[in-house]
Amino acid sequence: MNQPSDDPEIEMTASPDALPPVDDFEAIRPYNDDEVVDTLARLVRNDEFIDTITRYRLPKLARVAPRVARALARHGLRRAVRNIHTVSDFQNHISHYMARMIQNTTNTFSVEGLEHLDQQKAYLFIGNHRDIALDPAFVNYALYHSGRSTVRIAIGDNLLQKPYVTDLMRLNKSFIVPRSARGKRAMLAAYQQLSNYIRHSIVDDNHPIWLAQREGRAKNGVDRTDSAIIKMLGMARRMKDKDASVNDTIAELRIVPVSISYEFDPCDQQKARELKARHDGTAYEKIAYEDILSIAAGITGHKGRVRLVFGTPLTGDQDNYDSAAQEIDRQVLNNYTLFPSHYLALEATGHAPELVDVNNITPADRQAFNKRLEQVPEDLRPWWLCQYANPVLNRAGRDPL
Repeated sequence: MNQPSDDPEIEMTASPDALPPVDDFEAIRPYNDDEVVDTLARLVRNDEFIDTITRYRLPKLARVAPRVARALARHGLRRAVRNIHTVSDFQNHISHYMARMIQNTTNTFSVEGLEHLDQQKAYLFIGNHRDIALDPAFVNYALYHSGRSTVRIAIGDNLLQKPYVTDLMRLNKSFIVPRSARGKRAMLAAYQQLSNYIRHSIVDDNHPIWLAQREGRAKNGVDRTDSAIIKMLGMARRMKDKDASVNDTIAELRIVPVSISYEFDPCDQQKARELKARHDGTAYEKIAYEDILSIAAGITGHKGRVRLVFGTPLTGDQDNYDSAAQEIDRQVLNNYTLFPSHYLALEATGHAPELVDVNNITPADRQAFNKRLEQVPEDLRPWWLCQYANPVLNRAGRDPL
């Protein structure tokens, strides 16, 4: 999500007259049930989407007989969606693919803390962000299998570079964060609408939300909450009641910090290339549709062990937005699971050897780590290692690499 501007002329307050009506969310909201059938029909007709399916499901046939592959993929998709009429039907359908992904690309997936949250209440889940699509997908999978409502997912419009991607995301209960807004008035209006939609979802619809703690993925492994995002969340309440306290504003949103930890990140080399380029002062230019490719790599790549921990709701004892962000950071870091890959990476850097805990590292862990490290080009290794080592340093309150 875009970081709100520090420009005083874009201060996150506005008169009630500037607030859009509560139903004025058509441009950013997820699709409703009555839009599902038409959206699926549009996807079936979309040649680019069909070609994407053939590249993953029928790669050999797509190369030698693309028209046949496209016809088969379109027929298969039409059959697959013929009984999908609601958003719930759609999510029930993709849950089977999520289960298969977990089985094929993870060693284990474990969840903790959800049992302590009221099943009848909607929460605003604010989590660390490592994978574009899978962070909220794992949250949804945990909620789904506990019999709870799945989340509405905040997603930047920079990811919606293809019409079929927009359709798929909005079918899956994603709402759009307009990062492309330009100009102070447009930015302010976008933040107002976004804040109002999130508050409307939690307070009026009693429907949960997932939001990343900062704009973009933490590519260097440093998880920190952007307090400007927390301030943005309070805009809607302040526009209704300019005297509303930060405590009340935070409490009504029922914010729950969420920590997700991956033993291995399928996009770690791509992140290392970007980190190195920025360190070298080289402009990092994304290749065409790099974010979409990252989504695919995250879904299909090996992740080892994955652990998801739900924290406890912020109580509203925070007297400013910075302290609320600090409490989110505290819970995210304390609940983050440190795997052998994190300690082995720190060991390989030679930094802070006193923090390297090898008690639970097996020969198999070391072998798996070394095998993965061997695949990393030599010039990228420092940036690859820092992604895994920094969470150990974060937990200890040390400066990151």
